[in-house]
Amino acid sequence: MVGGRGGRPHTCLSLESVIARIPWKSFVPMITIVGLGPGSVNDLSLRAWNKLRDTETLHLRTSQHPCVDAISANCNCVSFDDIYERYERFDEVYAEIAARIMRIAREDGEVVYAVPGDPLIGEASVTRIIELARAESIPVEIINGISFVEPCLSLLGIDALDGLQVLDALTIADAYHPPINPALPALLAQVYSKSVASNLKLTLMNQYDDEFPVKLIHAAGADFATVEDLKLYEIDRSPRINVMTSLYLPPMDEANSFETLQNIIAHLRSPEGCPWDREQSHQSLRPFLIEEAQEVLEALDADDPQALCEELGDLLLQILLHTQIAIDEGEFKMIHLLRHLNEKMIRRHPHVFGDVETTGDLAQLSRIWHEVKRSEKARDGAPEESLLDGIPKGAPALFVAHKYSQRAAKAGFDWDDMAGIEDKFKEELAEVLSAASDAERVKEIGDLIFVLVNWLRWLGVDDPESLLREINAKFYRRFRHVELRAAQAGKPIAAFSLDALDVWWQEAKRLTD
Repeated sequence: MVGGRGGRPHTCLSLESVIARIPWKSFVPMITIVGLGPGSVNDLSLRAWNKLRDTETLHLRTSQHPCVDAISANCNCVSFDDIYERYERFDEVYAEIAARIMRIAREDGEVVYAVPGDPLIGEASVTRIIELARAESIPVEIINGISFVEPCLSLLGIDALDGLQVLDALTIADAYHPPINPALPALLAQVYSKSVASNLKLTLMNQYDDEFPVKLIHAAGADFATVEDLKLYEIDRSPRINVMTSLYLPPMDEANSFETLQNIIAHLRSPEGCPWDREQSHQSLRPFLIEEAQEVLEALDADDPQALCEELGDLLLQILLHTQIAIDEGEFKMIHLLRHLNEKMIRRHPHVFGDVETTGDLAQLSRIWHEVKRSEKARDGAPEESLLDGIPKGAPALFVAHKYSQRAAKAGFDWDDMAGIEDKFKEELAEVLSAASDAERVKEIGDLIFVLVNWLRWLGVDDPESLLREINAKFYRRFRHVELRAAQAGKPIAAFSLDALDVWWQEAKRLTD
């Protein structure tokens, strides 16, 4: 007892007594996330090992890791494996794990959470925990570990700086086209089951050939690691697939890459490139754009996939040239073009990407498309437009005529039945025949053509332009046959009577149609 102020005695408390009286729950919670590495306990960092050794209760994302047995000898390990059984989707699993970690941190003050590999590579639960902790100002300490990437690189004998793309197989398996540059190598984690491998290969086959050579890497970092060489279509047949399986996609030739093509076009337009390409403008390229589009249609009419492949490439070249000119002129970049198109496609398909319900009726889907399109115009402050607006006026006249008649019909401006249009055809034909002058007759023939376009629409022809191209191709084949027959006879076509030429024409119909 020591006398205090005024001679009043007070008790001298020990340090242990003071600590015991502190309300510990008032301290700020702390979350420590430890990376367990890829497999062997020998790959744990000293910092990670010391933290695990000094931890009473260790929370594990999963107990399915090679070094868990060694760790559990020093502390009480509690895994979240049960959560995987309760949910169907991984985002739900990781959200629940993150919520539990946050709750434990609030209640106990500190929580130590361990994950395979490195906490910041391929760990969605960690990302979620960091987001939640930041929102509540709870500090998070990251103790890094060796990720699955390093031992995979060692097994493959490759350098990550050669453009390695590291991706989540689950994300790709849920997509319809892989977000991968095929000219660069790619390493895909979490190919943990045959089901995942099956869905994954289907997505990858939208870009890679079925027989593209790939490698499945099993248990990278563990003493029993293996590398399996397979064709892409075979990956879901591997009996070795497990929770520690990854897929390696070697790079294709650079010529297979869209980025390579963009680089070539940019090079051609650069000071070190081609003088002709540098001199081009949007206006100077107009004829080439039209020509290439027409050649695509020709390949379609010929039903020639190889020609279509080549002609679509030529059309793409025109698009990339226009885009590079826009980049050079400061108008827009490819990213702006792609963003605009992606957002438009999503907006105009609310029945796919939104909550609009449909019956699948094509007419209904068309109405949805045009309703969204009109709302876009209104949002942008565009004046109220006609139902006939939005059809390129520079398009082929037959195409425009069909579109006009189609839209007018959707608005109710149409005949009641086929008999109505047949009567209209007879009326217009009579006006052609009774025209008083050639000039008047030409105008009446124009009206007759428009009626014929409507008649084709009633007959279910949605592309009269293609129909006319088919007729042109048929005429070309027949006339070419007549030319050859005349040449065989040793005379020009003009030397023969129409009756003689008609014999060959009928012959051509039998042989070429």
